[in-house]
Amino acid sequence: MTAPIELYHYPTANPKKISIMLEECDLPYEVRFINIGKGDQFNPDFLKFAPNNRVPAIIDPNGPDGAPISVFESGAILQYLGDKTGRFYPSDLRGRTAVNEWLFWQVGGLGPMSGQSHHFHAMATEQLPYALKRYSDEVHRLYGVMNIRLRDEPYLGGKEYSIADMAAYPWIFHNEAPGHPGLSEFPHIKRWFDTVSARPAVAKGHVVGDELRGGLDEEARKWTFNQRARAA
Repeated sequence: MTAPIELYHYPTANPKKISIMLEECDLPYEVRFINIGKGDQFNPDFLKFAPNNRVPAIIDPNGPDGAPISVFESGAILQYLGDKTGRFYPSDLRGRTAVNEWLFWQVGGLGPMSGQSHHFHAMATEQLPYALKRYSDEVHRLYGVMNIRLRDEPYLGGKEYSIADMAAYPWIFHNEAPGHPGLSEFPHIKRWFDTVSARPAVAKGHVVGDELRGGLDEEARKWTFNQRARAA
């Protein structure tokens, strides 16, 4: 039996990309919970293979040539798993380039800007009008870029569902969170979102770890519960 991949996880958007991919590829894996609210991400043992003290990270006991390998950063993990399985990551250069474009667009733009917008709208102790406008405007712009792409293609990478879609999905899932524009004015994203949501592996992978979010305040638990209800 193949030894399971160790997934170092907390139920936020970036780790959910990886649990979705693992479910899509039907790879055996075990979740190792890193409680970022308690500072587990700074544990020296974790930093040995996740030097940026962030989740997700994986350890694959069955890496290249049968030797274990660790991988950190969600985009790199998705590429690694795509190469490992030969799934959801094109082998031809043209197709792979298109997927990489939108994967890096998410990693460098949609994710960070959405996170900053949510932070300043919902978590900052001081309301800063400049920050609120700057980040919400940028998220709105990024949704517009994505909407145009999905007007012309069924998926971000082109004709086929790929790791680019898995990367973007957990961030678009929270499209109604504070600082986000919703989907009412982005019909092509809405079509894509409904299509991806209907995939059984996405529904299963997206809620991995949600039950571990104990110790959060009541509003955070309520938000998690509502999002799980939407995924069900």
